[in-house]
Amino acid sequence: MSALAEWRVEEPAPVHVPRERVVDVRFALGGGRNDLLDPYLPTDALRAPGVPRLLYSPYPFGDKSVGTWVVAHYEDIRRVYEDNDHFSTKGVAQFQLLAGETFPSIPLGIDPPQHGKYRKFLNGHFTPVALKKLEPKVRALAVEMIESFAHKGEVDIAYDFGRVFPVRVFLDLMGLPFAMFEQFLAWEYEILHSRDHARMGAAVRQVIAYLREFIAEKQANPDDKLGSHIANGVIDGQPMSADEIIGMTWFLWLGGLDTVASTISQMFRRMALDQPLQQRLRDQPELNHSAVEEFLRTQPLVNSFRLVKQDLDWDGVTLKAGDYVTCLNTSGNFDPDQFENPRTFDPARGANRHFTFVGGVHLCLGAHLARRELRILLEEFLNRVPTFRVKPGADTTVTAGLLSIRNLPIVWDVAAKP
Repeated sequence: MSALAEWRVEEPAPVHVPRERVVDVRFALGGGRNDLLDPYLPTDALRAPGVPRLLYSPYPFGDKSVGTWVVAHYEDIRRVYEDNDHFSTKGVAQFQLLAGETFPSIPLGIDPPQHGKYRKFLNGHFTPVALKKLEPKVRALAVEMIESFAHKGEVDIAYDFGRVFPVRVFLDLMGLPFAMFEQFLAWEYEILHSRDHARMGAAVRQVIAYLREFIAEKQANPDDKLGSHIANGVIDGQPMSADEIIGMTWFLWLGGLDTVASTISQMFRRMALDQPLQQRLRDQPELNHSAVEEFLRTQPLVNSFRLVKQDLDWDGVTLKAGDYVTCLNTSGNFDPDQFENPRTFDPARGANRHFTFVGGVHLCLGAHLARRELRILLEEFLNRVPTFRVKPGADTTVTAGLLSIRNLPIVWDVAAKP
């Protein structure tokens, strides 16, 4: 228990939470920065001998003003994601409550069995078959953007590329105008990163007002984009309600602007700092698919929480109905009981069942799209840009969470060949 001593805090906690389990683990919740090659390395301490499997963080998180239980082991995380009898997604990504809105985030905020009908309605746009049709457009965009700076020998891969590329893909998929790009990212920053509920609520109100106008326009003038498909959606022979339509449109908007951008930034940071890895990926392009999966495993951006539906005795404590449990994917993805040599980046790793896209029935809807974008990007970038490195003097610190790297300039010798 010595490892716990330095984390213990005297912050208030519910009476059913043992005081010795009340700890400050915000470092594992995306609340701190470091400059390690593996920014998630500190989370190994959460699985050290003597550390209870269930801990309690008393600090507000996300849009919530209360604390949360946390689980750090792979099998415990899997249990939470898969046990729909005890754990609910109600309240997950419910930032709209800060603006006085009561509609759910769909499909994430809907439990089985109702969840299934919404997932089925959306799945057609995210299957591998559907995305294969999208691939030429994604590849053309990647090539266009890379070739715009390849001859310059320098780019801010986080701000000028990673921030833009996946969002352009998403906006086109939804039928949202690229002219709103900067405004969308400004709103999203306020919602996900300001940590100020007043600012978050103000941004949410503006987003929802905009999306309601967007929905009305798509209902008046339908097209073949996903946003129009939702705005004019019919499930089981019945038109979706206004709350269902805005709940689905809002959730996809919220989830489509940040995660792949952060993944790209961390992926290029790793390659720029680890030259042998970069060279291996150049020499063995056949590793593209498994390497992308390893980048995803070693860069878990989101720790997803669940609401406890009924009292549950677990690890010597009682979780009460209404408590929250946060799954520390930032730890579970490195659990040696699941992954051999988990802190070794192995681009050839097989059976890579990580939690970067969460797990259970709520597995990330956009997982196939994210994987395809990253594979295309890795292939086209390494084919067009020679060996790159971090620009001397650049800040390489990382927030081990969604807002991982704001700026990351990388440089290369223009005269060299890829």
